[in-house]
Amino acid sequence: MKVLGKGKKRMALVLVVGLLAGLLAACGTKETKENGAVNTTSQNNSNTDDQNKEADNSDESNTPAEGEEGNNTSENDTDTEGSVDLVEGSFTIGIGQFAEHGSLDNCREGFLEGLRQEGFVEGKNLTVLYDNAQADGGMASQINDNYIAQTVNLICAIATPMAQSAYSVARKQNIPVIYTAVTDPVLAELAGEDRVPVGEVTGTSDKLPVEKQLEMIRQVLPDAKKIGILYCTSEVNSESAIAEYKEAAEKYGFEIVTGSVSTVADVPLATDQLLPQVDCLNNLTDNTVVSALKVILDKADAAGKPVFGSEIEQVKNGCLATVGLDYIDLGIQTGKMAAAVLKGEKKASEISFEIIEEAAFYGNTAVADKLNITLPEELTKTAAEMFSEIAE
Repeated sequence: MKVLGKGKKRMALVLVVGLLAGLLAACGTKETKENGAVNTTSQNNSNTDDQNKEADNSDESNTPAEGEEGNNTSENDTDTEGSVDLVEGSFTIGIGQFAEHGSLDNCREGFLEGLRQEGFVEGKNLTVLYDNAQADGGMASQINDNYIAQTVNLICAIATPMAQSAYSVARKQNIPVIYTAVTDPVLAELAGEDRVPVGEVTGTSDKLPVEKQLEMIRQVLPDAKKIGILYCTSEVNSESAIAEYKEAAEKYGFEIVTGSVSTVADVPLATDQLLPQVDCLNNLTDNTVVSALKVILDKADAAGKPVFGSEIEQVKNGCLATVGLDYIDLGIQTGKMAAAVLKGEKKASEISFEIIEEAAFYGNTAVADKLNITLPEELTKTAAEMFSEIAE
């Protein structure tokens, strides 16, 4: 047997110690890996539990409490923007507007708002066919013939000529007509003296508060003697309004001087002829004349004479003042009448035409300053609205 020397024994001892250290390190690494795997699994289990809890909570929040119903209302049942319940069904209406100007545009806007408030919303349960006749009677007839061909549920006719045209064709098919901005429905043969419709046709009148307007003009122009009024000979509502103005004018110390036109193209010359004869102009709700309002305002401004309007939009656009109507309100009222017909609550023939009674003062200080006119404080302090600039 061979005995190791001291050097060799020392070497062997070092090898043994190194071997033991390696074994211990390996064991430590294995334990760390095992512990790490356990911790990771524990964390995953924890996350899964949390997710399950969140899912459970979500289910609970979406589950109606006992005795409650779930919210099953769809976009087709509710107008989310305006929070109104939509009327069940699908409806198509035609909106025929006789001319393009702010007053009638406001009527249309108000009409759709009135329908919306009653559950008829364009693009949801309501399809709207809109056309403008550009103050052309022949085009108005074509528009209404088209509505009949498309079997609309109802026609909204904005302004007297459009209302007369619509009813003349719609009555043959028993399609209801709801009109607005018709000054004198009786004279237009759309209703009787008792305001009862002549058939399936009704709506709202924009009858002017003539005496209040004359009283206001006298306050603003204490020395004025003659008021000029332009009108279209084919608009019966204008003839009715002029007759009323002439009857009331003497009471306020005025004389009414008129100028007539047949088309919009006649307005410039008629204005030139009328202005030298009068102290101011007073606008009616005559669609042909109002369509050329800018021309009238430019000529009156050059002559240094004020133009009084018949409603708020005209004052925004450069008329000095009015005691008149808000045509959006007029449209809303009309829209609600149409809604009652579409819902089947009433027939148009069962609804007497309505008149807005609330007239208010509107003034434009920019126009007053330009003309060196002071609007009386007793008018401005009670004004529904005052404008400090002229709309473009």
